[in-house]
Amino acid sequence: MDFARKNQQIANSFYNLGLEKAKIRDLSGAAECLKKSLRFNKYQIDARNLLGLIYYENGEVADALIQWVISMNVQPEGNLADEYLEEIQRKPGQLEIESQNVKSFNQALWHAQNGSDDLAILQLARVVEARPHFVKAHLLLALLYMRREDYNKAGRSLYKILQIDTCNPKALYYMSIVKKNTGRADAEKRRMIKAFSHRKMQDDDVIMPATYKENTGVATVIHIIAGLVLGMLAFYFLMMPARERDLNRRRDEELTSYIQMLNSANQENETLQAEYDTLEAQAQEVQTRLDELTTGNTSIMAQYQTLIQILQNYRTGDLVTAATTFAQSSFDLIEDEGIQAIVENVRQDMATNVYQILVENGLTQWNAGNQDTAMTYFQASLAIQPANPEAMYYVARLYQDAGDMENANAMFDRVVNEYPDSEYAGRSQNARGY
Repeated sequence: MDFARKNQQIANSFYNLGLEKAKIRDLSGAAECLKKSLRFNKYQIDARNLLGLIYYENGEVADALIQWVISMNVQPEGNLADEYLEEIQRKPGQLEIESQNVKSFNQALWHAQNGSDDLAILQLARVVEARPHFVKAHLLLALLYMRREDYNKAGRSLYKILQIDTCNPKALYYMSIVKKNTGRADAEKRRMIKAFSHRKMQDDDVIMPATYKENTGVATVIHIIAGLVLGMLAFYFLMMPARERDLNRRRDEELTSYIQMLNSANQENETLQAEYDTLEAQAQEVQTRLDELTTGNTSIMAQYQTLIQILQNYRTGDLVTAATTFAQSSFDLIEDEGIQAIVENVRQDMATNVYQILVENGLTQWNAGNQDTAMTYFQASLAIQPANPEAMYYVARLYQDAGDMENANAMFDRVVNEYPDSEYAGRSQNARGY
C-alpha cells in the first residue's frame, strides 16, 4: 500500500471518529480527531467543514470562517462551505455582531488580568447573553466566580458549557473543583455507595446502643427539673456578667472603628479617584487598539472579507475587480499560515498570469470599439504589475485617441525613459512624434 492511500485511510478513520464524537456533542474530542484527519490529508473537505461547524458552535466564528475559506479554495464547486459562508453573509450585521462580541470578550479578559473582576463579569454577562454558545466566555466567567468563591454561579456557567460540549476537559476539571467546594462531590459519592450497597436496612431493623437502659417516668421528670435548675443558675451567675462585658467591648470597638473610618474617608476617596482616572485612561487606550483591530477597513475581519471577495471574483471571472481590489488591499494582520499561503498564491498568479490576461482582454475591447472598457483592463493590469511597458503604451494611446495629450505624452515619456530597451520605447517615440 502506497503512503498516499494509507494517509487517506488514516484521515478517513479520524474523520469518522470525529463525526461520531460530534454526534454525542463531544465537541472537544471531535475537534482533536478532525485536526488529526487534516494533518494526514489537508484536502479532506468534509473534515475541514465539520471542524468549521464545531468552531462556530463554540462561538469562535473567526476560526470557522478560516476553515471554510480554505475549504472553498481547495474545492470551489459543490462545497457545503459555500452555503455556510453565504448564510453568514445573508444575515445583516452578523459579522459586526460577532466582532463586537470578540471585542467585549477581550475587554473582559483585560479587566480580569488587571484585577477588575466586577467589570470583567459585567462584560462577560453581556457577551454570553448575546452569544450563549461562546464557550471561552463561559469558562472565563466561571473562573472569575471561582476566584470570588461563588461556586454556585460558577457551577451554572460550567453546566451550560457541558450542555454545549459534554466532554470539555477544562469545564470538567473546574466542575470537579466546584463540586468539592460545594459538598456535591461527597453527596454524589454517598449516593453511589448507597446505590450499590449489598443490603438496605429493613423497617424492623433496630440499632440498640450497648449502654441502653430503660428509665422510668418519675426518674425522667426529676432529671428534667434538675437540668432546668442547674441551667438557670449557670446562666445568671456565669454567663450574664461575661455577656455584658462582651457587649461593652464590642460597642467600644465599633465606635473606635467608625471614628477611624471617618478620618480616613477623604484620603481613600482621593486615592480611589486617582486609580479611577488611571484605569479610565488605560481603558480608552485599549478600546482604541481594539477598534483598530476589529473595526474599519484595516481590521482583521475586513481583511478576511476582502480575501473572500477576491476569491469570489476569481470564481465568477471578474478579473478586473479581483486585480483592482487585490492591489489596493493589505493582508498583513492575518497570521494564519494557511490563509497567508492562499494570499501568496493569488499574488503570484496576479504577477505571472492575470496582468497579461487583462492586457489581452483590453486589446480585444479596444478592437471592438469599447475604449472605456479597454482603459479599465489596462489600468487594472498596471495596478498589479506596474513594471509593464506594454500596458503603459496602450494607456497612452487611449489618452491620445481621447485628445488628452498631457497624460498621453507623460505616459509615452515614462515608457521611453524607464524601459528604453523594450519594443514599446520605439513605438512610444513614433507616437510621441520625436
